Amino acid sequence: MKLYFSGHDCRYAAEQTLLMLFPGEKPEYPEGEPEGERCELAVRRGDKYTVCTCLLVRGGKGFHAQARVENSRMSGQFETQGYTNRIVKLAFYRAALASGLPKPEWGSLSGVRPAKLVDAYLREGLSPRAAKGRFMREYFVSEARAGLCLDAALAAREAERSLEARDVCLYVGIPFCPTRCAYCSFVSQSVGKSMKLIEPFMDALMLDIEATAAQLRRAGLRPVSLYMGGGTPTTLSAAQLDRLCGKLEREFDLSALREYTVEAGRPDTITAEKLRTLRAHGVDRLSVNPQTMSDSVLEAIGRRHTAQDILEALELVRACGGFAVNMDLIAGLPTDTPEGFSRTLDAVLELAPENVTVHTLSLKRGSGLSLAGRSLPEAEEVRLMLDESMARLRAAGYAPYYLYRQKNMAGGFENTGWARPGFENLYNICIMEELCSIIAMGAGGSTKLVSDGGRRIKRMIAPKYPQEYISAAPGFAAGKERIGEFYGVQP
Repeated sequence: MKLYFSGHDCRYAAEQTLLMLFPGEKPEYPEGEPEGERCELAVRRGDKYTVCTCLLVRGGKGFHAQARVENSRMSGQFETQGYTNRIVKLAFYRAALASGLPKPEWGSLSGVRPAKLVDAYLREGLSPRAAKGRFMREYFVSEARAGLCLDAALAAREAERSLEARDVCLYVGIPFCPTRCAYCSFVSQSVGKSMKLIEPFMDALMLDIEATAAQLRRAGLRPVSLYMGGGTPTTLSAAQLDRLCGKLEREFDLSALREYTVEAGRPDTITAEKLRTLRAHGVDRLSVNPQTMSDSVLEAIGRRHTAQDILEALELVRACGGFAVNMDLIAGLPTDTPEGFSRTLDAVLELAPENVTVHTLSLKRGSGLSLAGRSLPEAEEVRLMLDESMARLRAAGYAPYYLYRQKNMAGGFENTGWARPGFENLYNICIMEELCSIIAMGAGGSTKLVSDGGRRIKRMIAPKYPQEYISAAPGFAAGKERIGEFYGVQP
């Protein structure tokens, strides 16, 4: 779609709204006079209000809408930009609805962390009921999605009260998988192609752990959560997992650790020996991620295992004992249907995991599916899948405790983590709501240093690919000094 701006340069806000309202369209910025199918967004500051006027031309017809904000609210550069973005999004949204577009479940919102908005209302002193109502009114969000946000905001506030200023979460990234799934855009290497890189990667990771732990000791930081993701960490052998977990124990003070999570997403990587090794090192949370319990859908996404393999893996996990289990599902996978997704829910609920995470398919750049042109469920079918999951998970005693949204997500929906009472994953809450620093080790690890209630943030990204990460190992110690510097520790 052609986009024309006047009186502002809110390109990102307009693009995000376009992506949310019209997922198949790409933004264009032509020069010259506006023409053809387009969206014109003009911002004008008056005596009392700043107004955004939108003209949306679709199917040869023009549709007009406005949004405004009081100038008194735009007291500084940050506030001015934020409110201008908001009225640009809202005017665009209103014009789209005037054109006949069905009302999106998330209303005019395009942000990644919608629960933060509800949290802001709670911090103003509003009751949960009032905060939910205001959220629905101001952003036109459906009652069901507003309920998700309220639950997530309340869970985040509870988690925040449990944290001290020196508490941090640790992340260890293992960029290897048995095979690459078609929907995956994460940096991961198939073991068949990269087996020779695993041992050099492990050697580099040991140096990374040492450098990171040294900075935590200098800054007086205390790990309260440890999360090992990827990739699929259980692609490593039992001996390699033992080496890794042992190194973490020796380098970090884990005495205050409240949870220890390992992604074992692929059932074809789970063995009794690996499970015993993880339990011996205190791992108490395990993700076994089927994505679907349909063999035909598993084949369509390149998962090279069956639903029966998932059941057998869960039997091993339960027989070992001591693990809280998360299971990931994805709504909107190729060849899936609402009926098929319902059968997946049947199977997962019968297994009674402590956590269920329901994702919406997001076709990111780099995923096989984004290039394959496969048949995918329509947005309405995805909505039916997600709505059924909400109803059935609540009925089964689960509650939503964190959520987020992504670009290129089918139907503009959401990813939601559900937990039985007492099994909320602190790491997931902290990374989504920016409650404390997330300090990462391993390839592609994303460190986010947080202080002052999220008002001060610094990011550090490790090299993504195993070979790049291995080559960067000599510089780990110097690079990790930025952690100490963030907390005021001199090198």
